[in-house]
Amino acid sequence: MNASETTYLIRPVRPDEFRALGELTVAAYHGLPDPMDHQAEYDIQLRDVARRARTSCVLVATTPAGDLLGGVTYVSGPQDPYSEQLDEGEAGIRMLAVAPEAQGRGVGRALTVDCLERARAAGRRRMVLHTGRWMPAAVRLYESLGFVPATEIDFSPAPGIDLLGYVLDLA
Repeated sequence: MNASETTYLIRPVRPDEFRALGELTVAAYHGLPDPMDHQAEYDIQLRDVARRARTSCVLVATTPAGDLLGGVTYVSGPQDPYSEQLDEGEAGIRMLAVAPEAQGRGVGRALTVDCLERARAAGRRRMVLHTGRWMPAAVRLYESLGFVPATEIDFSPAPGIDLLGYVLDLA
């Protein structure tokens, strides 16, 4: 990869980007090799960036010119409505998405690392996330960063959707 392929900025989403990030997130999830059951219902949540941004830290990756490449929701702790069973001292990652045309360029890794840095700076001891077998690229990314399966936090939010828990100790 050359420098122009890896140059992007990570920052909080702006209100004028809510709609575009929602559509980017839906497009990324629709590009998965195995479609998720209940995708239409989940698309509503994926598009609602404004709601997530009111309660959580929604981050975007952009080019220096401002083109949107991806986004993620950083969940600061169990008090966050998007926490999915976090315990005290834990932070989480939700709804990581990279624009289909930007995949494979390290955008997802950079967004994840930014979340890890935020959690460490906040004194969190562990990062927690959930993913699915239908997201093989995400599983590879998380495992390459040191996340390990945590079957004790696997869960199924709806019939046919089995979420796999992963954790990374930060201390």
